[in-house]
Amino acid sequence: MPEPTDVVSFPITLRHEHRLIFTRDVFAPKNLTLAQALTPREPGERVRALVFWDGGLETPFPGFGARIVRWFQAHESGVRLAAAPFQLAGGESVKNDFHQLERVWSAIEAAKLCRHSYIVVIGGGAVLDMVGFAAATAHRGIPLVRLPTTSLSQGDGGVGVKSGINFFGKKNWLGAFGVPHAVINDLTVLHALPLRDRRAGLIEAVKVALIRDAAFFEFIAARVEALARFEPEPFEAVIRESARQHVQHIATAGDPFERGSARPLDFGHWAAHKLEQLSAFQISHGEAVALGIGLDLIYAWRSGLLPGAVAERILDILQKLGFSLYTPVLEQSGPSGRRSVLDGLEEFREHLGGRLSIPMIRAPGDRLELHAMDLALVDRAIDELKSRYG
Repeated sequence: MPEPTDVVSFPITLRHEHRLIFTRDVFAPKNLTLAQALTPREPGERVRALVFWDGGLETPFPGFGARIVRWFQAHESGVRLAAAPFQLAGGESVKNDFHQLERVWSAIEAAKLCRHSYIVVIGGGAVLDMVGFAAATAHRGIPLVRLPTTSLSQGDGGVGVKSGINFFGKKNWLGAFGVPHAVINDLTVLHALPLRDRRAGLIEAVKVALIRDAAFFEFIAARVEALARFEPEPFEAVIRESARQHVQHIATAGDPFERGSARPLDFGHWAAHKLEQLSAFQISHGEAVALGIGLDLIYAWRSGLLPGAVAERILDILQKLGFSLYTPVLEQSGPSGRRSVLDGLEEFREHLGGRLSIPMIRAPGDRLELHAMDLALVDRAIDELKSRYG
């Protein structure tokens, strides 16, 4: 007789607090925001922190690294630097070079950080992703405080619970889930960004509005000209609300670590991730998402899901915000002879596993999931984008 199966099972419940904090001029000596976030794990401990920062910040903010040091000096009674702030190159290239990850690990080891220490990362989405992955894997996880410095990272990527680097030529193939100890958005930095980087965050705001909140979409639509000029009040309001919507979805939608097949926050992203890769990341993530949303809007229209007048209105808003809706990269073909961007569908499915799940809309705020795409119709949608915007 075989032995009966013996199963021992206990539930494990963990409570996470996903904190998003807005401030201005975070490294002004009298600003206590970061000091209040770097809390000791046990009474009487003096906090040690290691700072990694995006060197691109030196251009809009000369002396940025020195400002970090002066801030810590002003608050050394409660928190001290474990080593000098570590400068990194920004941009997607930092996620494509495994040696950059090794440099961060080496700095963590040299500073003798432990899980009662903190890693503070300051920069755009690529730097946040790479350093976040290093933090998640060093000592099985060192608490992370993120300070996103681009509109895209403040409104979307930097406020999430994912980190990763690109590997095997695929976006975020290596990565981890983990709720950061805190995310601090310094709104001051938004207005010093190059125009391309300021614009990028607007597309993720449009995206989250289209899939979650028709009222937010109308808020954007009513201010499209002011947003195209990056007027401070509406620009900040849209980035703030985009960030809040992303955090709320992650915290309340029931699948923060993406165990299912659905990817509701990734409207337009199946094509976007592939276009970034095909362009050798010359097309930025924000630009690629705009292209991907344009493609999916045409697809939804021509498949009968989305009324034509609604699709036309959204496409017009994207153009008014300054986004291009066509790139010759869409025409690249692979060995099979078909357009290479179509391979993004299987890569999108593979990244999570399970069924292919493509978020699509019937109207702003009315999302559905598609589990199959008509490749011939995708091809025709690309042709239409070219005829309209090429």
